[in-house]
Amino acid sequence: MQIKNKKIRNASITAVGMYVPEKILDNKYFESIVETNDEWITSRTGIRERRIMENGATSDMAAKACEDLFKTTNVKPEEIDAIIVATVTPDMFFPATACLVQEKIGAKNAWGFDLSAACSGFLFALQTGASLVESGSYQKVLVIGSDKMSSIVDYTDRNTCILFGDGASAVLLEPSDDLNYGIKDSLLYVDGSGKNALNMKAGGSALPSSHETVDQKLHYIYQDGKAVFKVAVKGMADISYEIMQRNDLKSEDVSYLVPHQANLRIIDATAQRMGISKDKVMINIDKYGNTTAATIPLCLTEYYRAGKVKKGDNLILSAFGAGYTWGAIYLTWAID
Repeated sequence: MQIKNKKIRNASITAVGMYVPEKILDNKYFESIVETNDEWITSRTGIRERRIMENGATSDMAAKACEDLFKTTNVKPEEIDAIIVATVTPDMFFPATACLVQEKIGAKNAWGFDLSAACSGFLFALQTGASLVESGSYQKVLVIGSDKMSSIVDYTDRNTCILFGDGASAVLLEPSDDLNYGIKDSLLYVDGSGKNALNMKAGGSALPSSHETVDQKLHYIYQDGKAVFKVAVKGMADISYEIMQRNDLKSEDVSYLVPHQANLRIIDATAQRMGISKDKVMINIDKYGNTTAATIPLCLTEYYRAGKVKKGDNLILSAFGAGYTWGAIYLTWAID
């Protein structure tokens, strides 16, 4: 049972940034490489196209997202205290992608680390960063969701290759003494019994890389689509409703649902469970597909820059991912 703690300060998102690669793979492309078609992909997932990074790594996209963020604020890289990178596609096992980002953006006074929670990664990282800020020990924390999913996708597997894209987005967390704004509550869960339904089997200590693991294509995403959909649609819907109930929020109190962009049918079910209309749901899955840890901050950045998110708006962030991992965060937007 998670207990809400009394706070003396909140962590607020004070700046946002994003980066998506230029190369676009539309659904027509997949018609030429696997047995599928545009109508099938769109009707079942909501995806029309996705971005692919041909040259570069996860840290490059993360650094570009941070640079985009810095353009919108007076904060300088050397003022950053900590960097948390949510990713399942690190440049390498070690050093951490956060270390590589720290060097690339010139955040010479920051420490940092990577966080792996698949599609829930940004939420887990956001809550972790918020805790650092709320402790009073850190003033400026960068939380980044960045994944080069094309690096672990088998483009001969029609069940997974159509779903994923590459992208990165970053938010800056700073303290707010006004408790009317910022991150107000979170509910985060894991259930390891879901380990066999969505994973990448090889490359870790359980099944180290070998000629055989490469030949057997065990370094790619594996997903039991039906099993994952069944638990994800319930998990995301229930957790979003639960955090509303826990904070006495009615549907009219919620300005936007900001859902992980994995499948439009899961998103629609979540909105229905919360009792909110489609115009109060952030959607960009049609443009980017599933960018794993980057989907939620990409939505936040795009909608804010489009003038759709205003200071004082109540947002419910919600995700479900491999592990299983899932959760929701309730925050009130603090940027004018």
